[in-house]
Amino acid sequence: MREPLLNTSPSPGDEVQTTTCYMCACRCGIKVWLSDGKIRYIQGNPAHPVNRGVLCAKGSAGIMQHYSPARLEKPLLRVGERGSGEFREIEWDEAMEIARSWLAPIRERNPDELAFFTGRDQSQALTGWWAQQFGTINYAAHGGFCSVNMAAGGLYTLGGSFWEFGEPDWDHTQYLMLWGVAEDHDSNPIKLGLGKLKARGAKIVAVNPVRSGYGAIADEWIGIRPGTDGLFAFALIHELLRSDRIDLDFLVRYANAHWLVVRNPGGADDGLFARDAEGNVLCWNRDPLLPPAGEGAPRSGADEGRPSPADAIDISPAVVGEYTLPDGRRAVPVFQLLAERYLDPQYSPDAVSERCGIPADTIRRIARELAQAAFDSKLSLPVAWTDAWGREHAEMIGRPVAMHAMRGISAHSNGFHTCRALHVLQMLLGAVDAPGSFRYQPPYPKPIPLPNRPGKTRKADGTLDAGPLGYVHGPEDLLVDADGNPRRIDHAFSWSYPLAAHGMMHTVLRNAHAGSLPGSSGPRIDTLFMFMANMGWNSAMNTRETLHWLTDKDAGGEYRIPRIIYSDAYASEMVAYADLVLPDTTYLERFDAISLLDRPISDADGVADAIRHPVLDSAKQSPGRDVRGFQSVLLDLGARLGLPGMVHADGSPKYRDYADYIVRHERAPGVGLLAGWRGAEGNEHGKGAPNPAQLDAYIANGNFWREEIPEHARYYKMANRGYLEWAQRFGFVGSTAPIVLQLYAEPLQKFRLAAQGHGAVQPPERDRARVAQYFDPLPLWYEPFEHDQTSRDAFPLNAVTQRPMFMYHAWGSQNAWLRQIATRNFLYLDPGTGARHGIADEDWIEVTSHHGTITVQAKFAANVQPDTVWTWNAIGKRKRAWRLAKDAPESKQGFLLNHLISDVTPKGDYANADPVTGQAAWFDLRVSIRKAVDASVGESEPQLPELAYAEADERPLRYGARFRHQEHDR
Repeated sequence: MREPLLNTSPSPGDEVQTTTCYMCACRCGIKVWLSDGKIRYIQGNPAHPVNRGVLCAKGSAGIMQHYSPARLEKPLLRVGERGSGEFREIEWDEAMEIARSWLAPIRERNPDELAFFTGRDQSQALTGWWAQQFGTINYAAHGGFCSVNMAAGGLYTLGGSFWEFGEPDWDHTQYLMLWGVAEDHDSNPIKLGLGKLKARGAKIVAVNPVRSGYGAIADEWIGIRPGTDGLFAFALIHELLRSDRIDLDFLVRYANAHWLVVRNPGGADDGLFARDAEGNVLCWNRDPLLPPAGEGAPRSGADEGRPSPADAIDISPAVVGEYTLPDGRRAVPVFQLLAERYLDPQYSPDAVSERCGIPADTIRRIARELAQAAFDSKLSLPVAWTDAWGREHAEMIGRPVAMHAMRGISAHSNGFHTCRALHVLQMLLGAVDAPGSFRYQPPYPKPIPLPNRPGKTRKADGTLDAGPLGYVHGPEDLLVDADGNPRRIDHAFSWSYPLAAHGMMHTVLRNAHAGSLPGSSGPRIDTLFMFMANMGWNSAMNTRETLHWLTDKDAGGEYRIPRIIYSDAYASEMVAYADLVLPDTTYLERFDAISLLDRPISDADGVADAIRHPVLDSAKQSPGRDVRGFQSVLLDLGARLGLPGMVHADGSPKYRDYADYIVRHERAPGVGLLAGWRGAEGNEHGKGAPNPAQLDAYIANGNFWREEIPEHARYYKMANRGYLEWAQRFGFVGSTAPIVLQLYAEPLQKFRLAAQGHGAVQPPERDRARVAQYFDPLPLWYEPFEHDQTSRDAFPLNAVTQRPMFMYHAWGSQNAWLRQIATRNFLYLDPGTGARHGIADEDWIEVTSHHGTITVQAKFAANVQPDTVWTWNAIGKRKRAWRLAKDAPESKQGFLLNHLISDVTPKGDYANADPVTGQAAWFDLRVSIRKAVDASVGESEPQLPELAYAEADERPLRYGARFRHQEHDR
């Protein structure tokens, strides 16, 4: 019998193109295989520096993200009530004219009446600039809901941060601690790194109330009680100080351990650094040969020596003691203050053990293991380097202890200080950018604090004097009116949340609604303009009330938030609440810039940026579909409004589209969105004139550009002359001065002094005690606001969410392939916890917080701290949203904890947020549980009315059969 012809080496397609994934924030390189103009297969790009060919389930499922039934087809204008989902399709010219007609009067009378907030936006270099050109201070992205405690805590301490802006030294570390790390962010690089550690036998310790993903392969799981990570870190610090297992040389050479702090209780200079007449920070120098700074004879006894500039070399600075300055003031070194605080018995392992849920002996053992890994390994790299002061070193001394932290420590009302506590722990071990430790990724580290302050005033052409977001250096940088009230609609950069560097997207809707109420003196807005921010569902705390704010009307029948413009690629819950919908493309149909001006994809050994480019033509994907990339739409709208920088002198558009903007826009002479292939000939990198062929060069190189850091410049970046000169060439730093790590953060003390009545800018009376309490220049720990004794008694359990490795935000859980992994979620609890509450496995239960009650199905799991319950985030959907069938498991059995999370504290006085940064504190949730009255309920509660989206096709969504048939026919 004749054997059938078999193709033993089939091609994935007839064409392959490279681009950048957008299925999470990892931004991996991918190869997209096409067949007859359709996607056949997506694989990782082995040449790409981020993922080196590795691709996760999300990335592979990008096919079904592109072919999602939830894709929007044309611009939409609301015809029904807000929230109904009733629209009529319109053409782009009409949509753009409507948007222009709404925004033009706002810019004419008061640009701050536009609130422009973006969600999972990866083009903030454009959107922030657009807001600045429009002139509104009311701009921010998703970070205040997600990660600002990490960013601000790190940038005010190290000049860099965890998350995607730093990484463990995967090649050399011997001990890795993961603090609150879920699997959804930066997952492929982390998986690659963990593989190296496991192969090398390095120890991995996961600190997390839930053991999933990375924690499941860790050598040790520390099931900590949520919100107590900072207390655990302080106990480790206590042990290291008590046993004298710290790197004091590192603390003096690279940090401000020896800087003198004025002790003048009640005085205007109390807690500030002692400075000489030229403004140089002083230390106490025990070397009598160095000339004194300023006049005055050295004191005797404990004061033997004299004050000297703290950045001088070849001195012997004191790190303990109290000293008298030439003008008679008393001062102590930073390290003295640090030791006084953390050697206090309240931070001993025995004192914190019960609160953290970690045995005291375990805490002591972890401290010993950290010290042993850091100091007894004798790791050294034989690489010569020169420090910022000109001293030459024959080797790079290692400290092979690395830490990585994420949302688990960030999304708490004490997260800012917790993040700073981890950085102090790192510094005590000398484990910052040393071989084997946490490493900066360019363009970090940055000066501390960063020089870019938030814009406050408008110039003659209506633009803001600086970007809407930034880093405040003191009370004078706040955005408040003459009475100290917030100027921004989200109250960022106000006395309530002074260091809100990422804005506060989660407070916008309450404040916008409140500002419209009679008698309100708060900021008002006319139009809310949002992109990829699902505030109608999973990106809101207090979901039901949020929907009320979106739909509430005044006595005249007008919406209290007058106009809402929304852009998304898919029919999310938030689309239903828009007045005008501008449909975005999928990520495979547009240009994007993964820019060094935004969220870079650099690694510790090199700088990199990347692009996306259209591998598919949106006009050819389905009949009648007419969508446009949001970034191009934004530039078009800016040109129609005549915004500076977006039009020529004659009023014509300056940029054809976003691709043209990427190439030709310059933020400063020679500095654009992309660093590769600049200059007229395309042979300049970092800085250079625009190159018309730049995008072609990126596409030819796999859609990315990367330049290696010289070997001698890869460690100690904050004080490595080679690195600082290299970074200055790229514009990452303004000078080659060393970046001094800040154990003690003076900007925080400036706010505390203002609260104590000092300075020209002081908080209103209502905020004084709050600012004085939480703006401590040394990290502190306090109970999260929802964890006071009353809450703990009434609601004995913590409730947290994890993001699954296989999904990312709401848009991943509508993906047909990813839904095959999970179509609904449970509330997971320890079997012992279930027994204590009379709950059996898979019972339906009522979960109650101080804010509300939901009904969900419980499931036993042994991977959770016994006083904690948890679930997967963002799987629960509203009926008919995302064009899922109305009886889809996501909407019938799936649920959100968001219904239980209040957007204000239990007292109702402030947002449910960190008092320093405004970070949303949705991990502070406390709940009680009990068996549902109707044990056979079978459906989660609450169930909101279904949206009037087009009827979903209930048949299984299949993809690929046509390709198989074609192959068979051939």
